[in-house]
Amino acid sequence: MGGANDLLNRINERYGSFSKGQKKLAAYITDNYDKAVFLTAAKMGATVGVSESTVVRFAAHLGYRGYPQFQRALEEMVQSKLLAVQRMEDVYGRIPQSEILKTVLESDARRIQETLEKIDEQAFQVAVDAIVSARNVYVVGIRSCAPLAEFFAFYLNMVCDNVRLLQTNSSSELFEQMVRINSEDAIVGISFPRYSVRTLKAMEFANNRNARVITLTDSVHSPMNLYSSCNLIANSDMSAIVESLAAPLSVLNALLMAICTKKKGEVAENLEMLEQVWEDYQVYGNDEIDYIGESVRLRYGRVE
Repeated sequence: MGGANDLLNRINERYGSFSKGQKKLAAYITDNYDKAVFLTAAKMGATVGVSESTVVRFAAHLGYRGYPQFQRALEEMVQSKLLAVQRMEDVYGRIPQSEILKTVLESDARRIQETLEKIDEQAFQVAVDAIVSARNVYVVGIRSCAPLAEFFAFYLNMVCDNVRLLQTNSSSELFEQMVRINSEDAIVGISFPRYSVRTLKAMEFANNRNARVITLTDSVHSPMNLYSSCNLIANSDMSAIVESLAAPLSVLNALLMAICTKKKGEVAENLEMLEQVWEDYQVYGNDEIDYIGESVRLRYGRVE
């Protein structure tokens, strides 16, 4: 067997050749492997909505000799999750408490520098042009990548009026939100290990509809690149419980700055409009801090 992430790696490598039923199984296992490990082939099929034989064929398609070996691979995934705290202690346990702040920030700085050295600047420019010229820009990031997607969509919305943040707990909801996507649109998919099959399916759907597909991920070998015409690679750290996503965030910041530079006039116009809205409706009136003398008091404004 190929280690704790063997099953995930096999799913990622073969995803493009899966049938519809196998893709449903891949999505369920990726998101619920801690539950799937206790299921028989028949029970897993019933849970996902496919036949028992489809589950058995799925295990064989992944290269396992039978369902029992496939289940052992699931057990290794669960064990890997349970050992996450131990891995964090192995990496950071020898560092004195007083040095953790310095160590973590220096580590993040290194990842940003490594990303700068490796990232494809031409791909970056292609991504900027695709976003600027798109009719609609869809942004998707699941689980730990959701804050990155929300950050990017929030600030992109201040520049563009056509931003759609995909938020979902299921693949079917994803497709409902992007059912009108076509060749005039662009999608930005953000995914780092463990990769989200839901995000991957959104990228596949967008690619099939001829949309411009942009990925932000950790490696040229990432399955996210299967359906992407523009790959942005940023270093991340998966050795600890808390993933380091400082480098991906920096890449998103750079994208936003480049897009703002391309759309200077619209940015200025939108910001002026926002300032007027904030003033007219006292948007920040409820949590402003006023400095009076040497004391500070909170001013809770009211909209009369």
